[in-house]
Amino acid sequence: MPIKHIQMKIINKIVLPFFLLLFSSGLLQAQEIIKDTVIVPIKKTQSTGKQKIDGVIGTVGDYIILDSDIDKSYLEISSQGGSVKDITRCQMLGKLLEDKLYAHQAIQDSIVVTDAEVKGMMEERLEYMTEQIGSLEKVVEYYKKDSEEEFRTYFSDILKENKLTSEMQKKIIEAVEITPEEVRNFFKKIPAADLPFFGAEMEVSQIIITPKVSAADKQKVIDRLNLFKKEILEGSSFSTKAVLYSQDPGSRANGGYYKMNRKTPFVKEFKEVAFSLAEGEISAPFETDFGFHIIYIEKIKGQEVELRHILLSPTVTEEALNEAKEKITLIRKRIEDKEITFEEAARTLSDEKETRANGGALINPKTQDTRFELTKMDPAFYSQVSNLKEGEISLPILDQGEEGKKKFKLITVTNRIEEHTADYANDYIKIKDLALKDKQITAIGKWFGDKIKETYIKIIGEYRDCAFTNNWIKK
Repeated sequence: MPIKHIQMKIINKIVLPFFLLLFSSGLLQAQEIIKDTVIVPIKKTQSTGKQKIDGVIGTVGDYIILDSDIDKSYLEISSQGGSVKDITRCQMLGKLLEDKLYAHQAIQDSIVVTDAEVKGMMEERLEYMTEQIGSLEKVVEYYKKDSEEEFRTYFSDILKENKLTSEMQKKIIEAVEITPEEVRNFFKKIPAADLPFFGAEMEVSQIIITPKVSAADKQKVIDRLNLFKKEILEGSSFSTKAVLYSQDPGSRANGGYYKMNRKTPFVKEFKEVAFSLAEGEISAPFETDFGFHIIYIEKIKGQEVELRHILLSPTVTEEALNEAKEKITLIRKRIEDKEITFEEAARTLSDEKETRANGGALINPKTQDTRFELTKMDPAFYSQVSNLKEGEISLPILDQGEEGKKKFKLITVTNRIEEHTADYANDYIKIKDLALKDKQITAIGKWFGDKIKETYIKIIGEYRDCAFTNNWIKK
């Protein structure tokens, strides 16, 4: 199969659905099946300008789609800066039908979206929207609702359906695995003229020195977390305290909420505490590389827990910062003087556990490979490494992570790979990713074919003439 066709399939079946899910199905409220003659205000169609009566145009299981839902989807995509000129009404309806089938089947498969999850997503989205628009009142006005309560009810249904859809999508894709033999066969079938072209990349290693925190400063944080725990046990809201005080940017807006199982990629210390607690229990303060935490277990469901946590990091003094800078400067000099290699220094002197065992080698979180494509690098990271020659060591860099912790680092480029046509041996991980996506596309297509056959689906009126990708009409 030509690689450009594979890439288009990936866009149409994986990338585009997630894009439209964000911008369009976010507008569509979950509804029970109702009779097909729902009448709402007269409107004009986008393409012809002719007036028509709005009503139900499609039914999928327990969900319906109104003709106006297509227009809402166009408006929402446009309001976010997206282009709709190449998206036909039939294509938009096809996407909405897919979303409804995902959500309907998620319920059949007993996928549960809790009120706590919806509430967490609600607060995160509202924070973002108020930043963009200016105030919650303006958000309510934008969505043409009469009150904040009406908007929250409306938006809660939207978020729940979106979550059901995304969880169903993930369930299908996560079940797909690929073998080395399948990757090899996939690559062999790509014509030479259609082989993908990969941009310039580099491999990077780093050494991290973290400023030391005094025992007294650590105790201050522990005492504060113990005070939070006492106040929560006396009736204060854990969620509210997390929003106000937690230094974890990934969960603060959601009241410290996380859902996890034993395979979820959290640091070891965090997981050990989380899975040692009973439902309703709050942990004592404990330490990880990120700082000090307390955890509250909200719900336990089999091997999965829903929890909230608060993270606080001790204050780093100027004296500690200066000592860390002096230490990393000395390490750099030792490497420059050939007393020790960069790799040896990373293994024995770096404070970063994740890279220390690999001699400082960084892993690209998007690909799980050691290569970083220059055009896809984080801008801040790119500015630190782009001018380094292979083997050159940077000056000490003061870095501050999202959690607010300061650290010094040395960076070196261990390998530069020029742009090139795909090579099976050297680009195996990227080729494997393409092959896996192609197999996922096939799995999604089969899933739709099977579920459409066994689900009540009805398309009404002129939309029955659409040339859908999936067999919604069941011809």
